Amino acid sequence: MLTAFARAFRTPDLRKKLLFTLGIIVVYRVGTHIPIPGVNYTSVQQCVKEASGNQGLFGMINMFSGGALLQITIFALGIMPYITASIILQLLTVVIPRLEALKKEGQAGTTKITQYTRYLTVALAILQGTGLVATARSGALFNGCSVASSIVPDQSIFTTITMVVCMTAGTAVVMWLGELITDRGIGNGMSILMFISIAATFPSALWAIKKQGTLADGWIEFGSVIAVGLVMVGLVVFVEQAQRRIPVQYAKRMIGRRSYGGTSTYIPLKVNQAGVIPVIFASSLLYIPALVAQFAGGNSGWKSWIEQNLTKQGDSPTYITLYFLLIVFFAFFYVAISFNPEEVADNMKKYGGFIPGIRAGRPTAEYLSYVLNRITWPGSLYLGLIALVPTVALVGFGASQNFPFGGTSILIIVGVGLETVKQIESQLQQRNYEGFLR
Repeated sequence: MLTAFARAFRTPDLRKKLLFTLGIIVVYRVGTHIPIPGVNYTSVQQCVKEASGNQGLFGMINMFSGGALLQITIFALGIMPYITASIILQLLTVVIPRLEALKKEGQAGTTKITQYTRYLTVALAILQGTGLVATARSGALFNGCSVASSIVPDQSIFTTITMVVCMTAGTAVVMWLGELITDRGIGNGMSILMFISIAATFPSALWAIKKQGTLADGWIEFGSVIAVGLVMVGLVVFVEQAQRRIPVQYAKRMIGRRSYGGTSTYIPLKVNQAGVIPVIFASSLLYIPALVAQFAGGNSGWKSWIEQNLTKQGDSPTYITLYFLLIVFFAFFYVAISFNPEEVADNMKKYGGFIPGIRAGRPTAEYLSYVLNRITWPGSLYLGLIALVPTVALVGFGASQNFPFGGTSILIIVGVGLETVKQIESQLQQRNYEGFLR
């Protein structure tokens, strides 16, 4: 990886793209530290310090915003509204025929879907910004903080609207910065910003574990986390690169005096075909009842059950079981809607392709579906086990709530890192191709 970056900086075009990407990253990180109007910055900092290591329900969203959510800055919502909008549009593409038709239109249809994603992102940013401001005003953003009620001293309607508008505008700017990286930089802009947001929380989380540790002044806990993190990175890299290659043979076709086709290729089916989406789905679904219980009044039985089983994530067998089962379910669900064996089989038949030993058409679709189900099982179990690491790891050390090498974060960090390096290497090969003639 380091060799690829060093060679890229020696290439003028790639060097400009890398410097441009780094410049956008600096702008993004600066925005995550600028508080919005109407917020008492001193009270926020005190509550953040008191809540260090116990971010509760907002921990995952705070991670995706690079720590900006709990500090209530202009980029507090981060990239989360765009991620949610993209997932919703991807799911609706399967349900709504109009969106499915746009997807098949090529570049023009993709541009239209991207425009819909932007509109939905702004709508979700308004909704989430309103919820965040209401939570901050009520003091529920930092439960147990002594000055939580003074975070928003002026609770007038004008101040509330100003705060929501600032956070919505910040989300739009983050979306624009991500698209700038995609167009003029290296890699997928949204993925790069997500990568930076998660990586920015690692140093503080690791140091919090060291300070809270009791063995050898916290260094044993610190070293244990680093060791577990390295093992997880190796495991994730191994599984993310694993794929089942289904051979495909294309028959020869005679057009005039020339023959076309006759080539051999393969269909790469990844073991983790769904990526990190099932983990995000499962986490979001489990956050909903906990959020409802947090804002509900009274001491009803259902509220107490939710607070005991779905809020205390470190030692709740119910939470662990539901989380694992939801991840497995959403892994199969997302693979089913993102990979269509019938469509792949029809495209292969149209262009004269076939799998050796399998008849074209419906038998090919059934075979692809069979193989996909077989490899999705280990992929979904792998996702469930990786995602549960921050919940069950190092509970004896009291560091489970602070464990930075969690399932979602490590999957995104490794996935985005591998994809970015691949793009850099592919562009290097275009400029420094070493073939038979040297």
